[in-house]
Amino acid sequence: MADDTLGDQYRESAAVYDALCAHKDYAAAAAEIVDLVRGLNPDATTLLDVGCGTGRHLEHLRESFEVEGLDQSAQMLEIARARCPGVAFHRGDLRDFDLGRRFDAVCSLFGSIGFARTTDGLERAVAALARHLAPGGAAIVERWLTPEEFVDGRLTLDTSREPDRAVARMYVSRRDGRISIFASEYLIGTAAAVTRFTERLELGLFTLDEYRRAFDTSGLDVVETSAELFGYGVIVAVKDGG
Repeated sequence: MADDTLGDQYRESAAVYDALCAHKDYAAAAAEIVDLVRGLNPDATTLLDVGCGTGRHLEHLRESFEVEGLDQSAQMLEIARARCPGVAFHRGDLRDFDLGRRFDAVCSLFGSIGFARTTDGLERAVAALARHLAPGGAAIVERWLTPEEFVDGRLTLDTSREPDRAVARMYVSRRDGRISIFASEYLIGTAAAVTRFTERLELGLFTLDEYRRAFDTSGLDVVETSAELFGYGVIVAVKDGG
């Protein structure tokens, strides 16, 4: 059974997530995703974004496809619905969701696949992606870090300054076996007050062989692993039968 605690991970930080990611070029990333999908399935018209967050990719992808989004965080989905009116959004766990339909393309971006946490979870998550792909459909997965790529003990400080709000997030990356852990301290400042909260994220560290095995066993043929969007590798695959 899916771990519903995943849905609580962005309960407080969802409100400041976009502020801390304002520097990211989602339009360029979305254009690259469109090119990757068209290269495998030129006639693709539908796309599902699994782990869609606040809908920053989908606000651009909807210009090229009929899109839907899925995320475990109710708070993230609330923001996504406001950003992309008319788009269908679903709350669910990437390891066992079932929307009852198939899409020409399915993507999971910005390392969201790491929330599968274990190799069993990874295989279940990729199988869920595959179940929602039509034959010949394209899967675009921006993977999380491998065990070799992860840096234990790295101090990170992210900040954002807006006219009426300042946001700071600080954490030290930690590793527990094959789990990467980010225990973040947040400070949110407004004219009314400065508030703080903590957040703990845990993402699985998978090898490239483990990713490939999960795709192979789910009937997805990996065709590329060298593409990049936001600094993580991108796995591009097509479903058998196209």
